[in-house]
Amino acid sequence: MYRAFVFLSSLLFSLSSFSQYTETINSNRPGASQGAFAVGNGVMQLETGFRFDREEHDLERTETTVYGLDYQARYGFFMEKLELTLEGSFRSVNTDFVQGASTETVSYSNFQSNTLAGKYLIYDPYFKREQEEKSYISWKANNTFQWRDLIPAISAYAGINFAFGDNPFLFQGEPNFSPRLGLITQHNYGRWVFVTNFYGDKLGTDFPSYTGIFTLTHSVGNRFAVFGEFQTIIGDLYSDEIVRGGLAYLLTKNLQLDLLGLVNFKNTPQRLGFSLGISYRYDKFRKEERIYDESEKEQLKSDDNFKLGDKK
Repeated sequence: MYRAFVFLSSLLFSLSSFSQYTETINSNRPGASQGAFAVGNGVMQLETGFRFDREEHDLERTETTVYGLDYQARYGFFMEKLELTLEGSFRSVNTDFVQGASTETVSYSNFQSNTLAGKYLIYDPYFKREQEEKSYISWKANNTFQWRDLIPAISAYAGINFAFGDNPFLFQGEPNFSPRLGLITQHNYGRWVFVTNFYGDKLGTDFPSYTGIFTLTHSVGNRFAVFGEFQTIIGDLYSDEIVRGGLAYLLTKNLQLDLLGLVNFKNTPQRLGFSLGISYRYDKFRKEERIYDESEKEQLKSDDNFKLGDKK
């Protein structure tokens, strides 16, 4: 979802502000999608979650239990529109093969995926609208539906998948390094956010796959957000359709907790999963700017009081 989706930039504040940096954390969790906007220049963010999945494969007659850790480290640098991301997952898998009256168990663990990528905001339709709203050109134009509201923010995504050594999650002959390209869109309307992600994964190899993720998020009150998500995966080795749903809770403006559930629509394998996660933002540079601004305001306030006393 996310994001981002973007979940919590709308929880304490209305989504009438769409700058890259937001007063509340801008997390991609708990869904599988990511939002079009970056975290902001100089901002570092860590998003992670513990996962439990249960899979049953009717044809292979297997039952699989998966414990995992998903993670995403995001850093905004050079400009507000640019973000560098390291994302991946670690999985511990236990598979029971049912053979007549006996059962054989196979266990293994490793990094299922790792991707180093960059995301750049190509088009931001909300920046111009902000300027128009500030100019008070037309109250009606700024407070009623416009056809331009259907134009989303658009970002381009490019990354490289990597794995080291003899990884059990790689198919035979699959390369350790492969490209990943994507297109991300984001619609913001009031307390609703709609995000789409389209990816071409492992392109140029014998194992390409194509993914579409569609996430709808709605903020409820000041601290909660709920979401629903649909993902389709098309590939020769693995295809699936997955539905996710969950909620996020804003503990502080830099700290988010989330809960996720997922299910798919086939039995090769049939999947049921849950995830509990946390996202934390470290914005040292922004904090220093705010401290400076607040001290400056206090100084101006004391000066005004002093002048007021003279007049009295």
